[in-house]
Amino acid sequence: MNILDSLNWRYATKEFDTSKKLSEEQLDTLLKAANLTATSFGLQPGKIVLVENKELREELVQYSWGQKQVSEASHLLVLTVDTDLGDAQVDRYVKDIAEQRGVSEESLEGMSKMMKGFLSGMDDAKKKVWAEYQAHIVLGNLLAVCALEGIDSCPIAGFQPEKYDEVLDLKEDGQASVLVLPVGFRLDTDKYASLAKVRMSDSEFVIRK
Repeated sequence: MNILDSLNWRYATKEFDTSKKLSEEQLDTLLKAANLTATSFGLQPGKIVLVENKELREELVQYSWGQKQVSEASHLLVLTVDTDLGDAQVDRYVKDIAEQRGVSEESLEGMSKMMKGFLSGMDDAKKKVWAEYQAHIVLGNLLAVCALEGIDSCPIAGFQPEKYDEVLDLKEDGQASVLVLPVGFRLDTDKYASLAKVRMSDSEFVIRK
């Protein structure tokens, strides 16, 4: 399938086949694709939490408004943001750039000051919103990659983040949950799989100036 066929094929999967699992190669592709997603400055102000523990996933269903995809999908990805976003993330990023591009950290001082200045100009609430924007970019990329790879997914924003943070001990990791993405393979009986995709017409969706 080409990209448009793949995007037409995908839908927010309601029923996953519990007998089918992603291969390690498929899972690795998704995780690497998430890591390669564009973020502002390339700073990556968040992470992916791969929840493999079945008991934890079953516990999370009650904090996901009963959406069983959380426990029944092959794998569960939770997209998070850094809870204490500031100089430490910039220093880490600058160090990574220096190591991976073979340049000195001193040569990146201007970039470092610019990013630190940008972050210091926001209060904690604004930083969180900015970081959440980056998580949504990661989610969009994951949805497209899933479609291209023939992997089903269901993006979930209807959940209780504070409960997820508690169950997964995310505070200890300096993270806060933002989005949830169960991934796997649809059940043939999922009625939503065969429904026509409803979108605006191209002419209505695109505003030309």
